[in-house]
Amino acid sequence: MKENSIKPHFGLKKIDILLIFFLILIGLVFRLYKIGNPVADWHSWRQADTAAVARNFVRGGFDLLHPKYDDLGRNQTGLDNPQGYRFVEFPFYNSLFATLYKIYSGVSLEIYGRLTSIIFSLLIIAVIYILLLYEDHQLSAFFGALVFAIMPFFIYYSRVILPEMTALSLMFVSILLLYFWPGNFHKKKGWLFFSLSLIFGALALLVKPTTIFFLIPLIYIFIQKNGIYTLKKVSLYIFLILVLLPTGLWRLWIQNFPQGVPASNWLISVVNTYEGPKNIFFRPAFFRWIFYERIPNLILGSYLIFPLLLGFLKKPKKSWLIHSIALSSLVYLFTFQGGNVQHDYYQTLILPSLAMLIGIGFGNIFHEKRLFSNQIFNISTVIVILGFSFAFSYYKVKDYYSTDPNLIKIAKIVNTVTASNVKIVTDRDGDTTLLYLADRKGVAAVYEDLSIFKNNGFKYFVTLHKEIADEVKKQYKTIFENDQVFIFKL
Repeated sequence: MKENSIKPHFGLKKIDILLIFFLILIGLVFRLYKIGNPVADWHSWRQADTAAVARNFVRGGFDLLHPKYDDLGRNQTGLDNPQGYRFVEFPFYNSLFATLYKIYSGVSLEIYGRLTSIIFSLLIIAVIYILLLYEDHQLSAFFGALVFAIMPFFIYYSRVILPEMTALSLMFVSILLLYFWPGNFHKKKGWLFFSLSLIFGALALLVKPTTIFFLIPLIYIFIQKNGIYTLKKVSLYIFLILVLLPTGLWRLWIQNFPQGVPASNWLISVVNTYEGPKNIFFRPAFFRWIFYERIPNLILGSYLIFPLLLGFLKKPKKSWLIHSIALSSLVYLFTFQGGNVQHDYYQTLILPSLAMLIGIGFGNIFHEKRLFSNQIFNISTVIVILGFSFAFSYYKVKDYYSTDPNLIKIAKIVNTVTASNVKIVTDRDGDTTLLYLADRKGVAAVYEDLSIFKNNGFKYFVTLHKEIADEVKKQYKTIFENDQVFIFKL
């Protein structure tokens, strides 16, 4: 392969524009499914925390340097957090849909949050198509973008109230812009593409620092454009420094608020089990969960693993860019083994690389005449693989959309019988969904005696457990009870 092989000139034929529009339209239709759901579906606790930051922006002003959510307890950080600080990623995503709500409040904040994720995911569909079009061919581009548009796991995590899809989209736009950067600054185009790629890359890291692994394809693009002289190019170092600088400054800033920074050491090697925390780093369980349960079955519906392997094994036509993106995903998986096993939404970051390799694999079926000579058979095979994969993945993902009607009803009761400005205690083992749905600030776990919470200004205790309620009744007044919930005045 020749050096300097990534120097394309951007331009799309009419058919490609129509196909991108078609794929985006399909992706949009699928992603609007149950968009009005309450925040009580799969991973509702994480979505609730994200949405709470946006809701507090709407009510208390857009103080991006001091994001706050509804949990005032020490469950996530080990420290009391009376201000409710929430210092994880920079709240760019939260502020986007909070701004939309401020502009027009006729649509719920939660729908705006999902729409924001959807829009950014549709942008990824276009980026996947364009990259595969230039790196392989049109069929690969179509099938790669189609997989991202229609597969159930891809769809669900493209419409949740989480920042991952926004960050992923920003990073892939950065990759695309650098891909079309001419490699120099002789014309305005060089400055424009370089600067925009830098800005989008920096934003991606701010929104989700784990996108740092996609610096691998960005550096690869530099190498392909400048060859052996890459390390002598000041532009590489300027790009890397300025992309990393905002996130570095943000990380320094949040050290001033340790009570708002959740523990993260466990992400590398530890998972919570019924027996307590367990080390999973490079243990057989890690490989079983990620490379058997999650990627082949849950995400790809079993049968898409075949075109994935075809795409991975095929020698690239132009460069190793797509494989460098896949390498980024693998390095990410092997770095945060605990997080990826504990929560399936951590696999959101690997979805574009899976889709692109599958697209190349499907394209190879049609273009490799020596192995796949019968086109009718090829078309039938692709349809069967896509159909069965969709069905098997949907069977696993469909319950993600389910909400707990009892929890929603309980939240309405709490909202009705308690004043809006009071703090409450719930025994939800750290799950903040009830706090968000009830629109109350408080704590989501009982980690000390209720009398201490009372002395710290908490007014009510809410439990769903009768045996606990029977004990609490001996000391505190019951203000509401039914067969689902018990509310006590502290």
